[in-house]
Amino acid sequence: MSKTMIVPDAAVAAAKANLDEHVRTIVRWHFSEETGCPFWLDWKKKAGWDPAKDVQGFADMQRFPHFQDEWLRDLQPEVWVPKAYLGRPFNIFETGGTTGMPKQRIGWDDYKVDYTEFSEKISDAHFPRNHYWLMVGPTGPRRLRLAIEHLANVRGSSCYFVDLDPRWVKKVITNKQFEQAKGYMEHVVDQAVTILKHRKVSGLFTTPKLLEAMAEKIDLYAAGIRGVFCGGTTMAPQYVRFIVEEVLEGRIGFYPTYGNTLMGLAASVPLQPEDKFSVTYYAPQPRAALRVVDPKATEKTVGYGEWGRVELTTMTKEFFMPRFLERDEAIRREPRAPYAWDGVAEVRPFGAMEKNIVEGVY
Repeated sequence: MSKTMIVPDAAVAAAKANLDEHVRTIVRWHFSEETGCPFWLDWKKKAGWDPAKDVQGFADMQRFPHFQDEWLRDLQPEVWVPKAYLGRPFNIFETGGTTGMPKQRIGWDDYKVDYTEFSEKISDAHFPRNHYWLMVGPTGPRRLRLAIEHLANVRGSSCYFVDLDPRWVKKVITNKQFEQAKGYMEHVVDQAVTILKHRKVSGLFTTPKLLEAMAEKIDLYAAGIRGVFCGGTTMAPQYVRFIVEEVLEGRIGFYPTYGNTLMGLAASVPLQPEDKFSVTYYAPQPRAALRVVDPKATEKTVGYGEWGRVELTTMTKEFFMPRFLERDEAIRREPRAPYAWDGVAEVRPFGAMEKNIVEGVY
């Protein structure tokens, strides 16, 4: 790691202290009778200990069990409403749901905070202010649609949308209906290309595979695109290199992100030659924190440079979710300026090397 990327020990210690203070504030909020939500107040009665008194920092999160998918699938949304938010209508955002009931997270302003913060991490040269964006991705019940529009708005811009239903794509691929999947992908890409041909757009949000498909039909730079904000899942170093050098021809800013409805948005650090196109993401601490843990002993983090399962803890006044095991694995990376905490690199579906994962248009 070059000297410009090394984070001083004092900065790491300050970030840890800030995280611990935030943990105390959020845990007291969610486990207080005055402000907490029904789920966690009920959980406290059954657990036999009081997190509001006993949790002093992030290390004490180990006292919580892993947060369960079923709690967001099976329970009615009102159990997650903090008393301080009673009477305020909430957004309902979904994630998953390819088969069966999706997970649902409610919220009010978290997505705005997350994406306002992210706005400061993208270049005006790549995402000019007071211009236009195009999002080609899932809208519907997902947080992403409102989040991307908010990000554009924060930068003085407006956003066009092309919808995508990843549940349908995954279903037809799982059923080996490949022609249907191909036809649907072409339908989505054609809509995006039509907008790029007839409207002035400088910023683009989409998935890696859709980006590649769009670039085969139109010269993105000539169409006005100067920055690409790319979400989705697996981006191995060789694929990142292909996108940067071949698809974007080294002329368009590339901003890979690792985010979801439950976490928010983990930004990537700008690629340096020594990275060899390996992308590292850093959680939006202290609002969310990521650990890379040993899948067989999740209380332990793996060593730097080692693969492990991603564990997410989300901590806002709207939503508290301790120790959720993501369906992802990643390499644990050292802090890197401007981030004074661990990063996750080369994120891919958990168990990707052992089994075939259906990712559809991602």
